[in-house]
Amino acid sequence: MRKVLHSLMGAIAAASFALTPALADSYPTRPITLVVAFTPGGPSDILARIVGQKIAEILDQTVIVENKPGAGGNVAATAVARATPDGYTLLVGNNSILATNTALYSHVSFDVEKDFIPISLIGSQANILVVNPKLPVKSMTELIALAKASPGKLSYSSSGYGAAAHLSGELFKSDAHVQIVHVPFKGAAPALQELVAGRVDLMFATTASVAPFITSGTLRALAVTTLTRVPAFPDLPTMDQAGLKGFEATTWHGLVAPAGTPPEIITKLNAVVVKALKDDKVRERLTGLGVEIVGSTQQEFAAYIKSETPKWTALVRSLGAKID
Repeated sequence: MRKVLHSLMGAIAAASFALTPALADSYPTRPITLVVAFTPGGPSDILARIVGQKIAEILDQTVIVENKPGAGGNVAATAVARATPDGYTLLVGNNSILATNTALYSHVSFDVEKDFIPISLIGSQANILVVNPKLPVKSMTELIALAKASPGKLSYSSSGYGAAAHLSGELFKSDAHVQIVHVPFKGAAPALQELVAGRVDLMFATTASVAPFITSGTLRALAVTTLTRVPAFPDLPTMDQAGLKGFEATTWHGLVAPAGTPPEIITKLNAVVVKALKDDKVRERLTGLGVEIVGSTQQEFAAYIKSETPKWTALVRSLGAKID
């Protein structure tokens, strides 16, 4: 009986293994959900919708973008980590979720390395320091002088604790030796709304989310956080050029799946994402938003996350930032 049982179990396992490629070939048979950790209208959301639309065209299947804001991206990450690993629930992650939050938050209910499988690094974006036009400053030097003249009176908004916008603000405070108040939100869109309304004074926002406000004159741009100028605003100086030497803080985005997702499906998704990022219209839309497009292998993205984690962890610790 025992031999019969072992033979039956072996046959089932062999059949399952044999069916795996067929499963990947037929995937997807129903809509795929891209979970975004922030509110609609923010950089992660915009990028997910552009890339998701092309993925849908390539796979001839519906792609749904689902926004799950909260706890600097931890709410969305936890939901995806616990989702069925079948390739139908994916996370559009960024550096805050995949490289910063473990160091920033005292309690994180997911392990980036154990609970996710990297699919592809999508790209990175510069952050731009913008202020409400009513603030009497037209350069970063003037902003620093104003902040020093009124310690604790100015405030900056961000898309949430641990987001690049938050860490950029904290790095600015540290490097410029100023005291400004952090006001976090559940996404870039509400944070920008408060800035436009004049209820906060400044913000570090990605090019994608803030470009229309700069072009229309609704917000005033002072500098970019990359070490080189961005093509979208070539006349805008870098933070380094404006006086804060070595200042650099970017936002990157990538797609990950729950651990346990069949490798054949991960391979297929990687190929689809890379193909989507090579599409001329997708590239035009993303580069127009200041995205430096990448499109990596699974292994390259895994290595990138591993290299980014100690860098951002070191920054969090040097700033003394911690959230219970």
